[in-house]
Amino acid sequence: MAHQRRAVYALAALSAATFCYVTTEVLPIGLLTLIAPDLGRSRSEAGLLVTGYAVVVMIVALPLTRITRRVPRRPLLAGALGVFAAATTVSAFATSYEVLLAARLVSATTNGVFWAVVFPVAISMFPANIRGRIVARLSIGNALGPVLGVPLSTWLGGQAGWRAAFVAMAIFGFVTCVAVALLLPNVTPQQTAGDIGPMPDRHRFVVLLLATILAVTGAMGAFTYMTVFLLDVSGFAAASLGLLLFVQGSFGVAGTWAVGRVLDRFPLGVVLVLLGLLTAAMLGLYGVGASKALTIPLLAVAGMSFSSLIAGIQHRVMQVAPSTTDMASASLSVAFNFGLAAGSFIGAGLLATAGVRVIPLVGGLLTAAAIALLAGHELSRKRREHHTDRGTWAVRPTHGRDAEEPPVTSVRT
Repeated sequence: MAHQRRAVYALAALSAATFCYVTTEVLPIGLLTLIAPDLGRSRSEAGLLVTGYAVVVMIVALPLTRITRRVPRRPLLAGALGVFAAATTVSAFATSYEVLLAARLVSATTNGVFWAVVFPVAISMFPANIRGRIVARLSIGNALGPVLGVPLSTWLGGQAGWRAAFVAMAIFGFVTCVAVALLLPNVTPQQTAGDIGPMPDRHRFVVLLLATILAVTGAMGAFTYMTVFLLDVSGFAAASLGLLLFVQGSFGVAGTWAVGRVLDRFPLGVVLVLLGLLTAAMLGLYGVGASKALTIPLLAVAGMSFSSLIAGIQHRVMQVAPSTTDMASASLSVAFNFGLAAGSFIGAGLLATAGVRVIPLVGGLLTAAAIALLAGHELSRKRREHHTDRGTWAVRPTHGRDAEEPPVTSVRT
């Protein structure tokens, strides 16, 4: 019983750590108008504090995860959080743009390793039959970042200056670091039950990563410019944006919690259904986004399906990981950050050329392509397996014309 309680507390500490990382990664977005003039830089240069962070994660996630594969997980996660908190502290007191950017990039180097390790460690503390539920519970921290962490940090920055927001996240990071160091079991990767996927499959893994890139690119292209869409297409007042984004984010949290109840029984089906809901919401926003009454529920469905989808994909990745789950999770982190950067880039191009209304349309087409890729691959596999089963044929060994025929023997070709 004491062991179970400690595992639950450790899971809560890890979920808080995911909240720290998600919030801090995108923190400059809500503080751009404060950071840029304070450090004498343009808003586009301040935006590089987010873009550069994502690029570093894409570059270092896989090699650093490979280098640290034999490091015990408790000191690795606690160390990553410690470096993250220290770098965030430096960010808070940076006297120049260059120092702030450098501190952000140092924090980014720990990001890839953290996301590669945190999910395998979490599922190793619980029975194998509830891994999907544990992934979903851990993902609550991810979902809370946009709905709670970023708005509160932006509000704090507006009240006390942008540095105060970084100080708050640094303190939270240090507290989380201590909690992880005290609560996690100290095991090596070889001792971790979540180190190897239960059904390794390289082809499924690669297809899932490609589908993730398509889905994240489509979703993040729309979400990055959702406030512009709500203002210019739906006609909402600027004062209502905070409430609308809260609706989107809160449904994401609720959906992530709910999906944990079915993820273990229907791992692929959950991913496909959530992709379908996300596609329908995106295309719906394009079609009826001018209606305020219809936009609100579509926004809620989009938030719910995307946040839940991240948990579903993470769980599926660890199921079909062709090698170790930490390397698979690192690959997923790279794919996610690539999709995030690509979505923002495509959205910016569409905003400048075709207008904001078409961004959800393109996003919906990309998520639909992700469905077609995943479902098409699974159907193709089933057809091949069916063809192989039909290839079972009977061999009747004969010993001469007058010999007695032995029983039929089935041989698989």
